[in-house]
Amino acid sequence: MVAYGDVDELNAAIGLVRSLAGSAELDRLLASVQRDLFALAAHLADPSRRVVSRRAKAAIGAARIGRLERAIDRREAELPPLRAFVLPGGTPAAAALHLARTVCRRAERSVVALGRQAEVEPRLLVYLNRLSDLLFVLARHENRRAGETEDRW
Repeated sequence: MVAYGDVDELNAAIGLVRSLAGSAELDRLLASVQRDLFALAAHLADPSRRVVSRRAKAAIGAARIGRLERAIDRREAELPPLRAFVLPGGTPAAAALHLARTVCRRAERSVVALGRQAEVEPRLLVYLNRLSDLLFVLARHENRRAGETEDRW
């Protein structure tokens, strides 16, 4: 299944970011995202929800999505407003976050495509959408924290 593989690749891309990030706070946030992605993959692998419904750690609900939204809001408050497109790059961690964002967008598209063939829980798409936004904001935040100027288009 393409969607399952794309979510797995996203999880690996986030693991790469964790290896490059110098912030313990960022590492904790991304570790929780990786756990969420395992839960999300479990939903994709178990469309009947026989196993997933019995595992609390597999729940992808409003609380997990809310955590992403709060992380976005907190970091966006520290960033200048966006007035132009930002070219992906900057520090190694920020560049890896941009790459993870694009993998996340692909995973989202794959899950949408899967939803045309089988039932997909809408909150999985909401999670991936909010996660890609978070990864973009984290990339900008990492560059700002490191004193790296954003390269704008």
